[in-house]
Amino acid sequence: MPKIFTYRGKTLEELQKLSMEELSKLFPARQRRSLQKGMTEDQKKLMDKIRNSEKAVKTHVRSLIILPEIVGKRVLVHNGKEWKAVDIRAEMIGFRLGDFSLTRKSIRHSSPGVGATKSSKFTPLK
Repeated sequence: MPKIFTYRGKTLEELQKLSMEELSKLFPARQRRSLQKGMTEDQKKLMDKIRNSEKAVKTHVRSLIILPEIVGKRVLVHNGKEWKAVDIRAEMIGFRLGDFSLTRKSIRHSSPGVGATKSSKFTPLK
């Protein structure tokens, strides 16, 4: 039996029926205060585009809080260099779009090369 998604005891269908005020009461403090201030013009335009579009929507707006009404949509979020495809799932509710499009790569250092240290010139080259 598959596990049914719930957020603070409410299913996705119940969350989609809630008004913005009722929904904001379920969110943590940072998201709640942000929604009480109201969305910016850029965020409102993006929400309208996402609601009305069947295709993926490109955006630079990384600060948009993921709401239940956009679950199941695809958004291309810009990370400063390229567009990262983000498929909105129910588990992402309450997070921001920028949380899923990282702006920095993880760095993996390998072993030092020849000339990196004084002792490396005595290691045999193969």
